[in-house]
Amino acid sequence: MVRTAKVDTTPPQFQKGVMNSLKKSGITPAQLGFFAHGATVVINAIMERKGARVGLIATQGFRDVLEIARGNRPDLFNFSFRKPSPFVVRNLRAELRERSNYKGEVEIDVDLTTLPAILKHFRQEGVTAVAICFLHAYLNTSNEARTAREVRSLWPGVSVVASHELSREWREYERTSTTVLSAYVHPTALKYIECLEAELKAGGLTQPPYMMLSNGGIAAVTTAKANPIAMIESGPASGIYAAAHVGRLIGEPNLIVLDIGGTTGKCALIEGGDIKITTEYFVERTRRTPGYPIQTAVSEIVEIGNGGGSIAWVDAGGKLHVGPQSAGAIPGPVAYGRGGQAPTTTDANLLLGRIDPESFAGGELKPDWHGVETAFTALGKRLGVSAIEAARGVLRIANANMTNALRLVSTNKGYDPQDFALMAFGGGGPMHAVALAEELRVPRVIVPVNSAVFSAWGMLLADLRRDYVRTHLIALAPATTEAIIRQFQEMECEAAVNFTRDGIPVSVRTVKSEYLADMRYLGQEHTVKVPFSIPDGVADIAAIAENFHAAHEKRYTYRLPNVIQIVNFHLVARVPVPKPPLPKKARIGRAIEDAIISHRRVDFDAQGVHDATIYNGEALEPGVKFVGPAVIQEPVVTLVVGPGKRVTVDDFGNYHVHLRTA
Repeated sequence: MVRTAKVDTTPPQFQKGVMNSLKKSGITPAQLGFFAHGATVVINAIMERKGARVGLIATQGFRDVLEIARGNRPDLFNFSFRKPSPFVVRNLRAELRERSNYKGEVEIDVDLTTLPAILKHFRQEGVTAVAICFLHAYLNTSNEARTAREVRSLWPGVSVVASHELSREWREYERTSTTVLSAYVHPTALKYIECLEAELKAGGLTQPPYMMLSNGGIAAVTTAKANPIAMIESGPASGIYAAAHVGRLIGEPNLIVLDIGGTTGKCALIEGGDIKITTEYFVERTRRTPGYPIQTAVSEIVEIGNGGGSIAWVDAGGKLHVGPQSAGAIPGPVAYGRGGQAPTTTDANLLLGRIDPESFAGGELKPDWHGVETAFTALGKRLGVSAIEAARGVLRIANANMTNALRLVSTNKGYDPQDFALMAFGGGGPMHAVALAEELRVPRVIVPVNSAVFSAWGMLLADLRRDYVRTHLIALAPATTEAIIRQFQEMECEAAVNFTRDGIPVSVRTVKSEYLADMRYLGQEHTVKVPFSIPDGVADIAAIAENFHAAHEKRYTYRLPNVIQIVNFHLVARVPVPKPPLPKKARIGRAIEDAIISHRRVDFDAQGVHDATIYNGEALEPGVKFVGPAVIQEPVVTLVVGPGKRVTVDDFGNYHVHLRTA
């Protein structure tokens, strides 16, 4: 049996929202045999600047790596460009005398004589988390590990994060940024996880809880506490894996995935059922700023500040914008009647008739019509248009922002959207999906069953997973085959040890391994991630080389006869867990007329205002077909279907909107 429920988030005690959802579902923690949880606590703490005060300890002479950063500004012609402000101010960036060389050889043992004075200064400045990042610690951890032990000894209870505990990948600035941001969110994440554990235990949960990670897997809470930055995209990652799973069931292996929530919109691309994983992840990266890099395994996601709660505003020049500011859950959109006064995307959809006022927020709220009309009248007055035109403008801009994000994962990487279907979920995904698909020329839209809680369902499909990335420069050649295989084997042994340490007794043989490598032509800067096949401990170097040539040509449009170099070894270690089946939707013989709720005037923007048929999605049976204009409504999901678009329902209850005429 599947039960779903949506409740408001409850900042700052987010664990209360989790417990409220269980209560609303009529389930107690004592009834649960398995519990997995994904959270936005980590990304929200960074985006809202509500993390800890961090002190950084670096190799002597390298404390300014964080501020020097990189010169790869996104807009080469913007001469007013300013680098993002570092998360650690300069007087809290300290140094210790130590040095390991580029081979990982310790040339100078760490000198800890000045460490007590450094920690005293940190205490006086209100530091609550310490980040440690030494030069070349990704190769040799000894100096860094010794320093971390001494900090924990001298300052019991302080959050301490060392770079080698998070990343064994090169690039000094990126590794430092990762360490600092992990330290920044560590106290917040630790408190949240521990409070959630306590609430669940008090409710009778007997099984160990698991946390969703950004790589699409789950991990024991001990792992999540030690490396909270690995949870930065835990919610969206589970939705992407759920999309891949449903895609395989219905024969749609190529998907562009769109997840629109209250604050942000997330998108990703699935090709051949495979999800792209990267360790080149950025927070707050836009066309104007390079953002902050984080070296952790993340499903390749593009995230923008456009969701149902995104606020519409007019700048000093009279230009309309939507987001990234959000009304959040409190006060929320104006229609919620909780004190919000700035018009949002949700308010615009309501005003244009796309959201049913009678079933607003699952029928639990009566929309504040006066507040919505007042907000859009004021917005329209600033723009010199009517309230309705202002609402249309808000949705056009929101859709344009989302379209740009979808292009970043498709056309900008050499993929033709016409070869994919668009799968949309989240509270706002189905609302905008058809309009976005038209803009991108995607032939069909799929809205999966239980789409409002699709990411939560995806967590039940996740395996226990850890990603290990090791920088090891080596040529891809027959002569290096043995060394390449040995490197992967060492990483597999480490994975088995770590799973066991987390209370998951496994052996090397029970861990399912996937081999990947970041490769490049010798002399290049950037790499391409390529799957590595080692059946029975034997590697076909020629086949792997051809896979790299093909991947490089797809990404950069050319291939070279040059020597191929492996830069990073990437091992994906999984321990499979049982997965619930997706049940087929029951057929009880209802006619399509039985699913019609009413008819309503709906504004489809450029396609005009039409009398749309309003369907109860829960009453639509598999096999039904109809043509828009229409709106399919479920308690917390609304699918808007423009005139002339054909809709079908498959065996599982997923909606398919066909944009091409057959």
